Amino acid sequence: MIEFKLPSLGADMDEGTLLEWKVDVGDTVKKGQVVAIVDTTKTAVDVESWQEGTVHRLIAEIGQKMPVGTVMALLLAAGETAPAGVDAGGTPRPASEAAPAVPAAAPAAAPAVVAAAPGRRMISPAARKHAEEKGVDLDSLTGTGPHGAVTLEDVERAAAPRPVPTVEKSAAEKAAVQQAARAADMRKTIAAAMSRSKREIPHYYVAEDIPLAKALTWLQAANAQRPMAERLLPAALLLKAVAMALKRFPELNGYWRQENGNAGFVPGAAINLGVAISLRQGGLIAPALLGADGKSLTQLMQELTDLVKRTRAGSLRSSEMSEATITVTNLGDQGSNSVFGVITPPQVALVGFGRIAERPWADNGGLKVLPVVTASLSADHRVSDGHRGALFLIELNELLQRPEELDK
Repeated sequence: MIEFKLPSLGADMDEGTLLEWKVDVGDTVKKGQVVAIVDTTKTAVDVESWQEGTVHRLIAEIGQKMPVGTVMALLLAAGETAPAGVDAGGTPRPASEAAPAVPAAAPAAAPAVVAAAPGRRMISPAARKHAEEKGVDLDSLTGTGPHGAVTLEDVERAAAPRPVPTVEKSAAEKAAVQQAARAADMRKTIAAAMSRSKREIPHYYVAEDIPLAKALTWLQAANAQRPMAERLLPAALLLKAVAMALKRFPELNGYWRQENGNAGFVPGAAINLGVAISLRQGGLIAPALLGADGKSLTQLMQELTDLVKRTRAGSLRSSEMSEATITVTNLGDQGSNSVFGVITPPQVALVGFGRIAERPWADNGGLKVLPVVTASLSADHRVSDGHRGALFLIELNELLQRPEELDK
């Protein structure tokens, strides 16, 4: 029997809520197939299966909130049969012996009805006085005392101010409240993850100003030969350069793991760039561009555009949320000149790019005005040191001076 558990969809995720099952009992599941949609504090994620088998039982229920690692479903491996005494849905079969019948209880005797005594209505003196003070019409009251007597409590209830009926919120108002609550939860989640990062990871920081005149000139010429829908943004060049530089500095691409009392660096099996994407309602998500070093600029640009669109629409896959080996944050045209980010655990490095801006630049004894970007590296001192980090940024600079070589 294979247990399908709720995976961690990022270091800042502790729990998730099941929104939808994409499979049913008896379905065959392939590796990489989306089997469920789970809501985190940041977004809804398509959860993929990393095992193959036949769905035997769906344990988690729609709307259930559960911690990471909770068993959500049971799968039967190829050739495996269900355990004896359990039906196809995972429910234990009833015992062969029927439960003894329980004798029916004798009908209860009907309560006796006491007729009200004729005469004038009974009202306590205190109730009558209180009714006069509050202006309560005694004839309008139903007494709750013995034999229907009007009590002081009856008058006080009638005199109490009536609650103002609540006005039903519109759908837009409800959505705004839910969005505000979700944004607040996201900020708490981000704060918890970043506090953990600064507390546990010994950060160091290095930065390098990189001239982009050659890269942008090449990009302009390349885009002139492309259809509008296939034109490249500078972000594609920056991401590809990071991916290629990491091939020479593998100690920046991977995870710091602590298991069974042992801690150490685990290199990433691939170069999966987590791209920091801002959400319209606030907050950040950094889903991964998988295998970025092996993709052309065209493919990288297409996948980046698609990733941004799906992130803001809340349609990401669990592999994109859990397999980033390093994070890249790019402030773009609206950002500041530089950014020094906080590492996303268990990753060991983060690359930041500030705004591309024209700056004075000394070149061969002369002074020019060139487009320049400040690239920064935040890295884990347990795995690398500042010298290696600086060499990584120099390699990044050199790659961006040969942009044509990145388009492979």
